[in-house]
Amino acid sequence: MYQYLLHQKIKQICNEQLLDIAGVDHAFYVRFVANANTLQDLYNSIYGNQKNAVQDFDALLVLLIESYKLRKPAFKKRDLIKEQEAAWFTSNQITGMSLYVDRFAGNLNKMSEQLPYLQELGINFLHLMPLFQSPEGESDGGYAVSDFRKIDPRFGTLNEFKLLQEKMQALGMYLMIDIVLNHTSHHHEWALKAKAGEKEFQDYYYMYDSREIPDQFDATMPEIFPESSPGSFSYVPECNKWAMTVFHHYQWDLNYSNPAVFKAMLSNIFFYANLGVDILRIDAPAFIWKQLGTTCQNLPQAHTLLRLIKQCVHIATPGMALLGEAIVAPKEIMKYFGTDSFTAKECDVAYNATQMALQWDALATGDTRVMLAAQHELLQKPFGTTWITYTRCHDDIGLGYDDSMIAAAGFNAYEHRKFLKEYYSGNFHNSPATGALFSVNPKTQDARISGSLASLCGLEKAIEAVSATESDSVNSTAIDTAIAKIILMQAQSMFLGGIPMLFYGDEVGYTNDYSYLGDPGKSYDNRWMHRPIIDWNKNALAKVEGTIENRIFSATQQLIQLRKSFDVFSDKKNITWLSPHNIHVAGFIRGNQNQAIYCLFNFSNKAAYITWYLFKEHGFKPTYLKDHWSGKKHLVGSDHEYLVMEPYQFAVFEIV
Repeated sequence: MYQYLLHQKIKQICNEQLLDIAGVDHAFYVRFVANANTLQDLYNSIYGNQKNAVQDFDALLVLLIESYKLRKPAFKKRDLIKEQEAAWFTSNQITGMSLYVDRFAGNLNKMSEQLPYLQELGINFLHLMPLFQSPEGESDGGYAVSDFRKIDPRFGTLNEFKLLQEKMQALGMYLMIDIVLNHTSHHHEWALKAKAGEKEFQDYYYMYDSREIPDQFDATMPEIFPESSPGSFSYVPECNKWAMTVFHHYQWDLNYSNPAVFKAMLSNIFFYANLGVDILRIDAPAFIWKQLGTTCQNLPQAHTLLRLIKQCVHIATPGMALLGEAIVAPKEIMKYFGTDSFTAKECDVAYNATQMALQWDALATGDTRVMLAAQHELLQKPFGTTWITYTRCHDDIGLGYDDSMIAAAGFNAYEHRKFLKEYYSGNFHNSPATGALFSVNPKTQDARISGSLASLCGLEKAIEAVSATESDSVNSTAIDTAIAKIILMQAQSMFLGGIPMLFYGDEVGYTNDYSYLGDPGKSYDNRWMHRPIIDWNKNALAKVEGTIENRIFSATQQLIQLRKSFDVFSDKKNITWLSPHNIHVAGFIRGNQNQAIYCLFNFSNKAAYITWYLFKEHGFKPTYLKDHWSGKKHLVGSDHEYLVMEPYQFAVFEIV
């Protein structure tokens, strides 16, 4: 609906800011006016009752224009290209890696030197883990930010970051970094002023004079880290107040009911956009709105805030997509893509954490029925949005999929999760996995799982067994099996649909790194076991034929190349899961009217048999199938004859 006064106000501010709205800035002006009504409605739904709502909204309009003006011409040009591509992040040509700059390369300057290595693998999208200033020993891996605009000296300088971004862009590579919206470090300038008694900045946080209101919050808020940080509030002796600290005592939760907080953090978002960031990973968005009597997670106002941020970004810096790092139940994660009139207008990207956990479920049990039971929910993802698909990341593995999905497979939910935790922590008899339980809740026994991809797949124990016998031949079968599991897991993640995101070190089979135990700033958090320090002598073995590193690197490289070879692997909501002909095998079709690719994955340690009818029940009548992974061509037999899949084998079939 046309709102004359609002649009005239925008035109006036644009003119005051000396924009050429009829010329070079016309596209921006059109976007601004086209989205102004929605922008105002969203803002007013959160802040409309504030005393200075009108003035604050006007200040927001000015911020959008100023942020657009600061955007480099090269970024504006790239914005237009991305808009023409429409949902550019759904392309099968993009493959990512998530890494810690210091642990991977040493610093930002040296990071540039490793770009050829990543390109050789096939990586063209990097998620650089938190880079901005955070206190040593109280950093939470960089997620306790004390300055949102200053690169931590451990990594280098802001100028070195800009140089890296320029080199990546020249090579056609994309960049993702984090913004921690939910909280700051208690060493942040705002927190220091709050400690000093400044009321303006105490209002940036949730701070209380007594335990009365904190106790009311705690009554309904689940504990995030019950072992190391029980409760959701910490006492602040400097000002004799209680501050909300949902994650760790040194991370103070921001109060987004205060419009000054929203504007300040939106300004930081634009700062990152104008550094050339392609995807901004919003950390822990489920927690950004708090309300007494609730869990303070996934509240409607959190979604409104995310939609407001999306509108602002779309207007001023449209080439930057938003990823919502919401590791929540399948029904809840869908809401982060937007609902109703905001479908596909909230977060562009989300982690498919459910599917990741379900792959680990299937690998431990050899049974794919829980995975299949979850797909109805996961298929609700809107067109024009996409997943990050992955097997491992910097975080733990949570088993947060619904009990009903486990029950649908015929398992008891409690006993099933208990088995998985014991299996991957190595406490189940004859389990090949080497991992550890993270954040065990002593009240509920809920826990999550730490460990590297290779160690959880059995490579650590297999290598130790070979070393113990001092024979390369003994237990080589266990090494072969572990590598097969690693590639199986990566393959399903690669072909499923979304942006595949490898975790650094997994491409050459890094096992758990226990050096964190000697670091007081890390020893309390066993997730550091799967965050290795890269030994480039080990990585160089990727070029030595027959080594473990070479076998995993080469296979991963082939997976990436295969995915890039077929447009059907772009995320166009073009996935159809196959009916379960064998409980050990999960399969789906990726396709369109012109092409269909069958992807099958045997999660069992035994051979699995699939009738040829599987390839005919969706209307296709193939005579021959080519497996693009093995290179073999298969004559399709009668409906009652079998295709044999070896243990942990997968296949990528095309009708030929």
